[in-house]
Amino acid sequence: MELKLEVTGREVIKPSSPAPHDRLQLSLFDLSCPPIYVATTFFFKSISTRESPEIISGRLKTSLSETLSRFSPLAGRLEGISICCNDEGVIFTEARTDLLLSDFLRNLDTDSLAEFLPEVEQGESAGTWPLLRVMVSFFGSGSGAAVTVGISHHICDAASLLTFVRAWAATEKGSTETSTVPQFAGTTIYPPPYTSYQSPSLDDIYELRGKCVTKRLLFTSSKIAELKLKSATQSVPLPTRVEAIASLIWRCAAKASRSNSVSPKSTLMTQAMDLRLRIPTTVLPQNAMGNLQSAFFLKKEAESQLEIGEIVAEFRKTKEGVNEMIKENLQGYDDDDDTTTITTTTTKLGQNLLTALGSFMSEYLRPDIDLYTMSSWCRKPFYEVDFGWGNPVWMGPASHTIYDNIVFVVLMDSKDGEDVEAWVGIPKQDMTTFLCDEELVAYAILNPPVLI
Repeated sequence: MELKLEVTGREVIKPSSPAPHDRLQLSLFDLSCPPIYVATTFFFKSISTRESPEIISGRLKTSLSETLSRFSPLAGRLEGISICCNDEGVIFTEARTDLLLSDFLRNLDTDSLAEFLPEVEQGESAGTWPLLRVMVSFFGSGSGAAVTVGISHHICDAASLLTFVRAWAATEKGSTETSTVPQFAGTTIYPPPYTSYQSPSLDDIYELRGKCVTKRLLFTSSKIAELKLKSATQSVPLPTRVEAIASLIWRCAAKASRSNSVSPKSTLMTQAMDLRLRIPTTVLPQNAMGNLQSAFFLKKEAESQLEIGEIVAEFRKTKEGVNEMIKENLQGYDDDDDTTTITTTTTKLGQNLLTALGSFMSEYLRPDIDLYTMSSWCRKPFYEVDFGWGNPVWMGPASHTIYDNIVFVVLMDSKDGEDVEAWVGIPKQDMTTFLCDEELVAYAILNPPVLI
């Protein structure tokens, strides 16, 4: 049965109390991110049948308003290189469908997930306003609901998105955790841009090559164990799940691209790294908001065979190199250091991270290189979000924007925490070859049903 969502309401929700600050300065890294929404959709089973969707939506709007008072920059407007915390508000959209949640997930059409992300109307943009969009969709007969949250990438990464959603859910439930006010990191790590800075246009960076498509793959725990065994080498006897899966996907995607190219290109993979996991919490709390990432990069020439074990070994070595650089920059740091000492330490770190990113950009902006952008959401507690209806039965990214020679891959845990889902976006002409790759088929299942 086809998903038919009917929008039943759309309004602006403002914070319940005024913003404590006038502006939030964004970093150079923030502004270099594309003006898109980092978005995900949570699916909840059997919400209350004793309350109408109107009552449930009303309560969610109230708790959203209260939560925004602690996340006030999200209700502001991006103006130039900073956010004006003017309490302009966020967009809240409601929708309904007669389709049962169990039927939708059993016959999951990944292309339909974009329907759960509210439409951007004229005059609206992730690069200006609104910086936060929410959509709540009710399935037929009280069988479930989908909650989509999208936040501008100029102010948020995936970890920030999760921090906000968990805070909103806790507020909805009346949890005592709701008093925590997160730190908007702003320029804590990365420096601010010059006042004359202009954000790069995506069209200036990428020359569109044609339509790209996104597919969902499932790697079961047993197949992951087999893949890790195959990926093991003397230097990396115990690969991680992410190392093994990312290496396999990169190899198979590059092979597909080469099979459809007149002259094979060099290939570059970038893997995002969460700085919150690598910097003391006294400097960067776990709930810090912002684009608090670095990345590492692997390049293979056109003639490379892209052997999985070799990729995993280089993956580990390069990642550890970045970790070591971060440790060296923080060497001598003490929790009792004064603010000036901490600022000097983080400024040095931010500058060195930007230098590494600059090296990447010199490779990135070349037409003769295929870029594969990888990001892992594994081990992040997305499935612990609870608005009072229990934990999600499933979750997935609401949308992806794929450009030209970029393959965008997101890895995330399944509900059991053992399997891994991979969302892979590649050019349409490469997808058929990619999905038929014998190595990929040996370890991954294409879009299996979600049974609840």
